[in-house]
Amino acid sequence: MECVRVLELYSGIGGMHYALKESGIPGHVVAAIDINTTANQIYRHNFPDTPLWNKTIEGIALDDFNKLSFDMILMSPPCQPFTRIGLQGDISDPRTKSFLYVLDLLPRLHRLPRFILLENVKGFESSAARELLVKTLTGCGYSFQEFMVSPTSVGIPNSRLRYFLIAKMSTSFSTQARSELPDVFPHFAEADSSEQPTVLSPTCPGSCQSEEEVREGQVLYKLETAADAQRKRSQNQDLSIRQIQDFLEPQREGDLEQHLLPPRTLLRYALLLDIVQPTCRRSVCFTKGYGRYVEGTGSVLQGCTETQMESVFAGLDQVSEEEKVQQLLKLKLRYFTPREVANLMGFPQSFMFPEGVSTLQQYRTLGNSLNVVVVSRLLQLLVS
Repeated sequence: MECVRVLELYSGIGGMHYALKESGIPGHVVAAIDINTTANQIYRHNFPDTPLWNKTIEGIALDDFNKLSFDMILMSPPCQPFTRIGLQGDISDPRTKSFLYVLDLLPRLHRLPRFILLENVKGFESSAARELLVKTLTGCGYSFQEFMVSPTSVGIPNSRLRYFLIAKMSTSFSTQARSELPDVFPHFAEADSSEQPTVLSPTCPGSCQSEEEVREGQVLYKLETAADAQRKRSQNQDLSIRQIQDFLEPQREGDLEQHLLPPRTLLRYALLLDIVQPTCRRSVCFTKGYGRYVEGTGSVLQGCTETQMESVFAGLDQVSEEEKVQQLLKLKLRYFTPREVANLMGFPQSFMFPEGVSTLQQYRTLGNSLNVVVVSRLLQLLVS
């Protein structure tokens, strides 16, 4: 296959670029475009030879895009207008302005790109923006396929369900793509309706509990239901998913101390924490608020596995705050390090953060990124 000229929109920290490299497709990123200063700093550190445009997409003229003469567009537009916990402003949200500009621009390019890959959050599949995207692609003569994929589908113990669309010019690949899906995503399960996004069934998030604990009802020491605990147990028994310990940094006590949850956090959020152990085969989605906020931002790791979690939580609401803290400290609960989060998101060991980027900035930019392995598999499917 000849070298593919790639335009990377909303390039962030380079997740799409790494996915391109991971896919084995001979490609060259002719330009990466983003306006986030920190993300651009990280991108430039890892891809110093790639032209990086610190410009708004809607501020770039058609002629400038035409001069790039690209064969492929990779893009991950802002997700806030579509996220389930946001206002869901959709196309009325100002943050969709650049994406709408891309859709307006596409039919007017002097040469349409052969391939397009788009990533976004769950919720995009039912948006007006998605309808406009599909209408534009159809009008330009593209065939396309839509997916909902989580990294658990490629054996990575992290739940990060995302919407993906892959499109190519003229040649229909619906039959071919479906026949190759079991090889690309072992957990593939097709949706009932061809009009809906093809769905990969991710296992539900949860914690590392045993069957006996579920049966005896002793898992409810945290704010969870028996059904939650059952889903957690099911995922941890799925041997096609690797264990968390495969993605951890070498144990250096001094380095990991800084990532321990402070007593105040333990006291306030103990019953809301999503706790995993190194032998678990799941973790919940890491968001841009990880390390700063606790609830719903990502899992925390139990550093001291010799301590039984149930013994710590049993009767926790019946002791003083001081005793409660002392009990919780026994677990040595800590945040995953930025490097470990990057590992779970499929970034290679060559990926590095430059000096001067704080830990919270590292978490934030990772939380805004994507799973490299998942995208690389979809790229392989796209060009096959």
